[in-house]
Amino acid sequence: MKNITLGLNAVLVIAVAVLFYLHFAKPSSANSVPEKAIASGNFRIAYFEMDSVQNQFDYFKEVRNTLLEREQEAGKQLDSYKRNIAAKYQDLQSKAQTLSQSEINSRQQELMDLDKEAKNKEQALSQSLQDESFKKLQEVKKEIEEYLKQYNKDKGYTYILSNSSDLIYYKDTAYNITSDLVKGLNDQHNKKK
Repeated sequence: MKNITLGLNAVLVIAVAVLFYLHFAKPSSANSVPEKAIASGNFRIAYFEMDSVQNQFDYFKEVRNTLLEREQEAGKQLDSYKRNIAAKYQDLQSKAQTLSQSEINSRQQELMDLDKEAKNKEQALSQSLQDESFKKLQEVKKEIEEYLKQYNKDKGYTYILSNSSDLIYYKDTAYNITSDLVKGLNDQHNKKK
């Protein structure tokens, strides 16, 4: 029995060694960088600081300000609507002793309907703001991508990544293109105005 176990272990070790060799000896073309690209130095990566782009790219700041204005406007509408409901509730409380039970029930139902309508309005405004925000941020992303295509024509980077502190743990600042990106994006955006 001991010899059989020893034999099986030996066969398994050999099988693992063969698989290891086959896997790493000849990389598949689907998920590897061509050796020619690495050898000739064509595999280059650059990055940019996304928070700097958000703070310095004029179009992004315009989008952020527009979205903030829309959010504040929606907040004012909802506040006004809620104040109207609160005023009707106060009116009901002050006149409750002079009203019949059916009038009180009717006004309470009206207040509940208004409250429900306010919640629906708040949800609809929130969804609308979220949709608009997504659309606008996709437009900003598209503009950055289009600019990077032009920028990279003569730079020759294989990848250009946006840096976020929770994604990249080490970076060599020699490959930071943030200032070039922000300057180019702002120049391009100002030409479109």
